[in-house]
Amino acid sequence: MIHEFKKIWKSYAIGLLWLMGIIWPLVGIHADGTLSFANAFTLWLYIAAASFVCLLLYVMNQSGSLKPVTTPLSAARSRVVATAGIVPTWFWILLALVLTGIFPVFTSRYAQDVAINVLIYICLGLGLNVVVGLAGMLDLGYIAFYGVGAYTYALLNIHFGMSFWLCLPIAAGLAMIAGCLIGYPTLRMRGDYLAIVTLGFGEIVRLILNNWMSLTNGPNGILGVKPPSIIIPTFDGGFGFELFVLKKLHFLYYIALALAVVTIIAVRHLNYSRIGRAWESIREDETAAELMGVNTFLLKLLAYGMGALFAGLAGAFFCARMRFVSPESFTFLESAMVLSMVVLGGMGSIPGIILGAAALIVLPEVFREFELYRMLAFGMAMVVMMLFRPAGLIPAKRMGSRSEEREG
Repeated sequence: MIHEFKKIWKSYAIGLLWLMGIIWPLVGIHADGTLSFANAFTLWLYIAAASFVCLLLYVMNQSGSLKPVTTPLSAARSRVVATAGIVPTWFWILLALVLTGIFPVFTSRYAQDVAINVLIYICLGLGLNVVVGLAGMLDLGYIAFYGVGAYTYALLNIHFGMSFWLCLPIAAGLAMIAGCLIGYPTLRMRGDYLAIVTLGFGEIVRLILNNWMSLTNGPNGILGVKPPSIIIPTFDGGFGFELFVLKKLHFLYYIALALAVVTIIAVRHLNYSRIGRAWESIREDETAAELMGVNTFLLKLLAYGMGALFAGLAGAFFCARMRFVSPESFTFLESAMVLSMVVLGGMGSIPGIILGAAALIVLPEVFREFELYRMLAFGMAMVVMMLFRPAGLIPAKRMGSRSEEREG
């Protein structure tokens, strides 16, 4: 273990010095423009101590010195896992639906707003999971299809007065078409080249939305989009119908929940279908899959289009919820955030992506009072998690053996 630690201590020391140079101007500058080296140095000491412990644990784990110890907590966890295996799956699904269904009854508007964000990112994460987790294609411009769905609903609602429910499949269809148009000339590339090209197409879409003034109103965005509405029967003075606008937050929560449930069911069926297994064969070895008779290009294009479809659904709901849409909502950072959810939760794992989306949206809100330091701590937590669980929080079952081989 000492030998392993000696091999990497120089890189660790250089990294700490480099980090100190970054922290000092970021943290040591006060509002009046003066510098305080003490605050930055104190923060640097905390980070150095925490990272040293993580480094030591990592070296011990790699060298085999860190043996699993049976503790009351680990024993209790094993009993919980064993008990969960006895209970049928439908019970857990029903329990999850009941808990999410009664969530708005016992929570505040702030909690409901955060929950809606989580549900939107679940749809986005599961859509990107089709592209990255199942088909193995790194897409850095995925948020462009989110923008296509949002602007489709905004334009159709503002100029033609079309309702949310009618625009929802249209937005999904146009996003899917946009995915196929972008994917057709690019999906013959692989690896880093594909990632760079998709990043470029994502920026192209954002620039189009930002500069096409006559259609999208440019950086000013589109204001006045109507929220979803339904027709309900009324009995005041006789039988009739009334248009009921779903503008309250708990109504929007249930719409987002329904979209997330539909997305989960659709992605699960795709995952366990013949198409899903063909996507996984392409992810593992595209050349071998093509030699076995799999039409790799057509299936990769289908994966790209299906991922864009779910992004279009989420985009249309996002626009209806905000009643406003602008290009600033569809930057590269959003694509990076969705990709982080997929990698953090576990590529190809539906429960993992749900947990990853919840973690990346809820945790920054929980630590919001720490202001600047919350994102630094959040980044360190992700680095530690990637060191010890590179396959994600909940790895996919069909990727478990391959992930174990890579970790070993």
